[in-house]
Amino acid sequence: MVQRRMVVLGCGAFALLAAGCGALPPTGLQRGQQTAQDFNLDARFGRSELVMNRVSPAEREEYALHHKSWGSAVRVADIEIVGTKPHGDADFDVFIRVAWYRMDEQELKSTTLKQSWHQKSDDWLLASEQRLDGDIGLLGETVVVEQPAGPRAPAQFPTIRLGESAGD
Repeated sequence: MVQRRMVVLGCGAFALLAAGCGALPPTGLQRGQQTAQDFNLDARFGRSELVMNRVSPAEREEYALHHKSWGSAVRVADIEIVGTKPHGDADFDVFIRVAWYRMDEQELKSTTLKQSWHQKSDDWLLASEQRLDGDIGLLGETVVVEQPAGPRAPAQFPTIRLGESAGD
């Protein structure tokens, strides 16, 4: 009987401990990763005032310059965080894949970016952003688009109806 009570009390204590683990406050790095996720979601939907609050003051002008075409000439279709790499407790890198297209082309492109984040007091700020891989042009890089030399032939084939000859 005593052993049974001990087992029940032990299981109850374990259940309370397991339930309490989910309520632990997030670590600094976890808060930073959540900040990066919120930042990129806000960037995708054009919430620039929220985004600029998370960019380091020293980098705000350059960030704004690189993203000025977002929402006008460049449309972001999706942003996905594909990895993180911590550097101690106050720095980490986030790797994101951006699916995007130019409004005048309507061709889906993909670019992988590396964002470096730094913790300043109890806040996380974007310290830098660079293109690692993929299509050029997302961050305001100059892109030369070649136009065809002559007019294009119509893409539509002639309509042929059953029961009619080709000359009708």
